[in-house]
Amino acid sequence: MDYVSVVPRPPLDGLIDDLYFLEGAPPYPRLTLPPMPGSFLIINLGDPFRIRAGEETAASDCADGCVISTPTRAIEFGYPPSTRSVGVHFTAWGLAPFLTVSAEELCDRPMTIEQVWGRDTAIELHKRLDAAAEPPAMLEILEHELTRRRRDLPGLDLVRDAASAIIDTQGAVPIGDLAAASSVSSTHLTQRFKEIVGVTPKRFARTRRFAATLFAIDFAAPIDWADVATRAGYFDQAHFGHEFRAFTGLTPHPIRRGEAAVSARASGSCSGQLVAAHRLISYKIGAARTSSLRASRKQRSIPWAKWSCTHRCRSTASSPTRTISRDRSSTGWSAATYRWMTAEC
Repeated sequence: MDYVSVVPRPPLDGLIDDLYFLEGAPPYPRLTLPPMPGSFLIINLGDPFRIRAGEETAASDCADGCVISTPTRAIEFGYPPSTRSVGVHFTAWGLAPFLTVSAEELCDRPMTIEQVWGRDTAIELHKRLDAAAEPPAMLEILEHELTRRRRDLPGLDLVRDAASAIIDTQGAVPIGDLAAASSVSSTHLTQRFKEIVGVTPKRFARTRRFAATLFAIDFAAPIDWADVATRAGYFDQAHFGHEFRAFTGLTPHPIRRGEAAVSARASGSCSGQLVAAHRLISYKIGAARTSSLRASRKQRSIPWAKWSCTHRCRSTASSPTRTISRDRSSTGWSAATYRWMTAEC
């Protein structure tokens, strides 16, 4: 897999984590992505992929791409043998300024690029991206389109500050305290959150805590789920298990037991089990050619565990030589992280 990412210039860098280009053969045909506190946009330049939000909904084909605000349930992707796309990983509050509808309308309801930006724009943007010779040129086109579409949004600063507080406390801050600190009512804060993030502050805090909990787990070692629940501040293991099922549709234990499928995959067989994808997605730690084209003023260290720590090739103006560094950044796979995802071989 070839993955190229770029941090956008101001003012987009306050709304977007990165823009990316991805091309190649996926290491798996299907991917289940648990909910994350962030939104994403994918512009598909290859064969259609399939997407399903929640087990109770039907999968749909995405030919031109899709846009999803902060989800509340697991999202399943089905990939063709070879994929090619450009995309955007937004901050939790970053998608709304580029929409003409409330972010709440996109929560667990993926929309196509045509539905969000209109048919003419979708066709024209695809033509321009297809005509671009190299990934950097594609990402410049995408950045220009986003800059053109960005609009001022009432309440954005309020939501950004509240969401940042939730992120910094890993979802432990009382929502009433956030409203009081912002000198607004809880009702007003909740309404603005739904319009801009797509979910309520309470739901966002639950998602953030679940994210932080998973990132603290070492899936390569034996897991004491009761200890995981206690350390994360859940009432008990049953409470954590309920949250796990609500967010993923799975229970914690099959994720751990599924690692047995790794050996089957390595030997050429396929068990069909869901597996701990941090053991399978080798392109993130060696097989892929990854490059970061532009660093931000702060060297783009994302201040929360939205994406996993991954090996990245960084190139800066002061040092044109590529060096391997550790960076909290996105994977390019629909904002997925290789420590979270479950893949089916």
